[in-house]
Amino acid sequence: MRLLRVTAEGRVVRWAAFISAAGGESRRGRVTLWSVDGSRGHDRVRRGYDAVAGKYADAYSGELAGKPLDRALLACLIEQAGPGTPIADVGCGPGHVTEWIAGHGRAAVGIDLSAGMVAAARRAYPGNEFREGDFLDLPARDGEFGAVVAFYSIIHLAPGELPPAFREICRVLRAGGRVLVSFHVGSEVRHLEQWWGQAVDIDFRFLEVADVAEVMERAGFSVEARLERASYAGEVDTRRGYLLGRRRN
Repeated sequence: MRLLRVTAEGRVVRWAAFISAAGGESRRGRVTLWSVDGSRGHDRVRRGYDAVAGKYADAYSGELAGKPLDRALLACLIEQAGPGTPIADVGCGPGHVTEWIAGHGRAAVGIDLSAGMVAAARRAYPGNEFREGDFLDLPARDGEFGAVVAFYSIIHLAPGELPPAFREICRVLRAGGRVLVSFHVGSEVRHLEQWWGQAVDIDFRFLEVADVAEVMERAGFSVEARLERASYAGEVDTRRGYLLGRRRN
């Protein structure tokens, strides 16, 4: 179900109701409405991932099986998240990381900018909750999550968007909550115009570990771990960076 309202300024705001097929109720027995007022600046990214959602899911849904460090870091995040609070997977794509977290005993919520990706995730993993939303305006309550994981999603943000993105992560985390981010290491910007036979217009921004860590610290996190690794077999040949942080208050 989709509900629309128009503000006094003429701006359309879309509301998404996450309702199960049986009985018209959400997973927790009630309907929850979230604002999904997408950033126009991210429309190119949204359209690109919508266009390739099916093929992306086919290609990447099993990728964690070949990524032992990623699995170890996710296990660490789960352990440190503390009991009783869900974990958010921001930029969840087709939902495989969300499902991995849920399969290891924690409630998980996937969030993605792309409606196509969210639809693919819901089809593949109907037992999990997935929400459509923008990184700069996450569809979540203040302090809703015990931890947030963002694997290769900050790479689509413009440089000036990193600080508000991490402040938004801080907002949806409880005090002491953890965040785990990953990204390609470097300073280049790779642009795609064709992806799996589809016309797209997407930038992939490489980032320096020290620069991202500084943004996190200024946003209210204490960075507790910094890691880099070479690419695994089958991955694009780039260095990968990981940062694990804790919300200070």
